[in-house]
Amino acid sequence: MLDTERQYFEQHREELLRQFPGKFLVIKDQQVRGSFDTIEDALTLGSRDFGTSPFLVRRTDQQPEKISIPALTLGILSANTSRTIRR
Repeated sequence: MLDTERQYFEQHREELLRQFPGKFLVIKDQQVRGSFDTIEDALTLGSRDFGTSPFLVRRTDQQPEKISIPALTLGILSANTSRTIRR
């Protein structure tokens, strides 16, 4: 999940940093869908445009942290996408 987006970000990191210094990028597939000053704005656009489909948000000038959630990795916990959030 998000392998395509992560790979795109890593392969284009220097270019993205020059083009969008210090911005939070929303990346879907192999395309930057928006750049934002705050992570909240980036997440708002991503969730509005993609709903429950995965999308990547990365800040151009920070190295991504490796996050491990064993309960998800082992399948003990999973997201229930059968319920739609409505406003």
